[in-house]
Amino acid sequence: MPTVSAPIVAVTVYPQQARVTRRARYALTDEPRATIAGLPVALAADSVRVTGSGPARIVGVDVRVERHAEPADPGLRELVEQREALQAKSDGLTDEEAAATAKVDLLNGLAQRSGSSFAKALASGDAAPGRVAEVGDALATQLAHALKDKRALHTRLARLADELSALDRRIAASGAQPARDSTSVIIELEPTGDGEVELELSYVVGGASWEAGYDIRVADKEVAVTSYGLVTQNTGEDWPECELALSTARPAVSVVVPELEPWFLDRVQPIPVSAMRAAGYGGPPPAPGAAFAADAEEAMPRRRMAPHVAAAEQGTTAVTYRTTRPVAIPSGAKGHRTTLALLDFPAELGYITAPVLAEEAHLRATVSNTSEHTLRAGKASIFHGDEFVGTTRLETWAPGEELELALGVDDRIRVERKLVRRTASKAALSGSRRREAEYRTTITNHSPADITIAVLDQAPVSRDEAIAVKDIRTSPDPAETTELGEYTWKLRVEPGKSSAVTLSYRVDVAKGVEIAGWR
Repeated sequence: MPTVSAPIVAVTVYPQQARVTRRARYALTDEPRATIAGLPVALAADSVRVTGSGPARIVGVDVRVERHAEPADPGLRELVEQREALQAKSDGLTDEEAAATAKVDLLNGLAQRSGSSFAKALASGDAAPGRVAEVGDALATQLAHALKDKRALHTRLARLADELSALDRRIAASGAQPARDSTSVIIELEPTGDGEVELELSYVVGGASWEAGYDIRVADKEVAVTSYGLVTQNTGEDWPECELALSTARPAVSVVVPELEPWFLDRVQPIPVSAMRAAGYGGPPPAPGAAFAADAEEAMPRRRMAPHVAAAEQGTTAVTYRTTRPVAIPSGAKGHRTTLALLDFPAELGYITAPVLAEEAHLRATVSNTSEHTLRAGKASIFHGDEFVGTTRLETWAPGEELELALGVDDRIRVERKLVRRTASKAALSGSRRREAEYRTTITNHSPADITIAVLDQAPVSRDEAIAVKDIRTSPDPAETTELGEYTWKLRVEPGKSSAVTLSYRVDVAKGVEIAGWR
């Protein structure tokens, strides 16, 4: 049965698998049967499809798993052969080291025994001192050579061990499953004439995936989004330079904008005596891109290199990105980067601060997806100009949808929140207690341009009828309020100027009630 060479010509990578396409040319002979061998053992047999052109009809396709005495993949087979050769060399050096160790032990024993014998002979006058010195020097010389040989063998063994370890890592990273197994596809043909046929085989294999990643650069009032795909494949076969497509179809460190949590006030619940005893004295209470400097001779600025982008094909429910040049991805590759698209979006820059959490002004950009692309969820690196700001996680971003990007803290905008009034008193008639507080937040703009900043603050919210929050006063009036006590002011502050907002409130607590949650 003739084996046909069918190199990979195209690969489509899905979020959790890949479809591989191979193409072969086969001259019709007396044997109307072609075998394409050496395919990954993990391919899905029911996904195998064969089409062709030429003077023949395809009458049958059979998928078989082949068992081999050695790795079926040529690249892996070469690695295994290298490892076997190195292991044999290492075993030989181990034997030589053992012999060298035995020789050193023999010479050490001989030196000890001869030293005792020479001492007795010298004492009795039976040996000449010159002869004793000659024999001693000979033993010392042989021992020095033996120790040197042993050290050299030890060094060579250590280097071989490092080489073996590196080969083991390469074999493990090759992604081959049972390395000695492979899949073959047998194609039955019925000739309708003489000549050559062209066969195209496709199959789906696991061990491959891609995820989206982004570089987001904010400059003035525009945002440039570079979308790329990170391909990982451990299918057990190398993908040579071929047509690569990334599809969103599914066949069968962090930068954040501050957000306020509701501030609730509750009645303090007394702790049962039994629980206090269980806790014990002293125990825990019950649980509740850099630019290059131009040479003096260069008058023109250097132009940035434009990345190569893929062609996008919009389907009914999925998008396929096809690279416009061949791409090779070896088995074991992790995070192979392919640029998919360059998108420019309008952005509105502004600041936001929540001084009750931190007296910092965060620069943010509100960006609208004005493209036709639905961008998959993925990790994004954010740059403000050429300065790296940080990373965030983008959720799926649909066309027309707005997104907020945090661009870090701007120390030129100073935020200060002060408690300007606090009182605690007791009503004379009802016996209830009253607490009052007033806070002033001041924003000072030390930047050279006007800024717009959203200031977030909050008043407490009671969850007990014996605790009432009253007389909430703000200045100026906030742009937004919520039922959870959140207030948002939107201020415009000129360079070198300051602007302030105030928030005050009163809390009445019924007689005999202890308040929990008061700051």
